[in-house]
Amino acid sequence: MKATLTEENYLKALFHLVDHENKVTINELSKFLNVKMPSVNNMMKKFAEKDWVVYETYKPLRVTNTGKREAALVVRKHRLTEMFLVKKMNFGWENVHEIAEQLEHVHSPIFFDKMDEILNYPKFDPHGEPIPDKDGNIIAQDLHKLSSCQEGETVIFASVTLSDDAFLNYLNERKLLLNTKIKINKIEEFDKSVTIEIEGKKEILSKKATEKILVKR
Repeated sequence: MKATLTEENYLKALFHLVDHENKVTINELSKFLNVKMPSVNNMMKKFAEKDWVVYETYKPLRVTNTGKREAALVVRKHRLTEMFLVKKMNFGWENVHEIAEQLEHVHSPIFFDKMDEILNYPKFDPHGEPIPDKDGNIIAQDLHKLSSCQEGETVIFASVTLSDDAFLNYLNERKLLLNTKIKINKIEEFDKSVTIEIEGKKEILSKKATEKILVKR
């Protein structure tokens, strides 16, 4: 049986929240989805029946391999759609999330496989996040928050984390796009804001921004 729209939203949340031990708490899901904990509990009991999670009262959920695959396939649809909107329909990367939120619930693997083919099988979405393949496999990346880097380092802007439109517009205004080379000139002791240099131009980024920017060394 195909997952419902609500189930797919829960699966996507599991994808984003699961830790390196494949665990996540009911409380984390409740906050992420802005859904009351009793409702999350009821949904996770249903997920346990489908072998998507291992549910034990008062313990973190453990996402099964089946659950991880189902979650990755929802994310695949979302990220492929975003890439299609940017590459084939000329949308800005700041304008694609809401449309992808709607199209990710289409239940037609052949539709998304064709989209993948038209795009020549991209590995990453417009925000630098890896696109799971049709089996739910995903490329591992060794990325670091810009906020964790040191003065004097030069890094490459590789991805943004759970980006919202306002943040993407913030980056657009500073012409800070994926694959841009960033030199870290100064980190303020007081508020941890960072002075960076991109293509010879200096910009100051807030700590909140540097927490959302992922880079590779």
